[in-house]
Amino acid sequence: MTIFDQLFFFIFSKYKKQYKQKANTIALFYISILQIALAFLLGCFFAAFLNKLHVDTMSSGKAWTLFIMLAFAIHFKNWIGYNGKTRKVMNAKFNKKKAPQYNALLLLALPFICIGMGFLLLQAL
Repeated sequence: MTIFDQLFFFIFSKYKKQYKQKANTIALFYISILQIALAFLLGCFFAAFLNKLHVDTMSSGKAWTLFIMLAFAIHFKNWIGYNGKTRKVMNAKFNKKKAPQYNALLLLALPFICIGMGFLLLQAL
């Protein structure tokens, strides 16, 4: 299991007690937002890095279009991967071993931290 799978099931199990029917949707959106924020941070880093090297690979408009397409692809991949039979199999594997405990407040702040750092890197352009 990847770290994203572990984070998904941690969020899923945390919200399963409070929101029985919506726990899967909450965990799905959290993982999608986290992965999209990490992709944004990585894209901003490479944009700033390549700008300082004076490499002109693609325009800003094309880069944003690529990012939006990537965001849709990430969410679709997570939607397919964490719904249905695959999630039930991974849930059985997750419940068999000792689940790692994470700080829920830090996990909720992590996408905002990534987006903030991405905007700081965009200031370097």
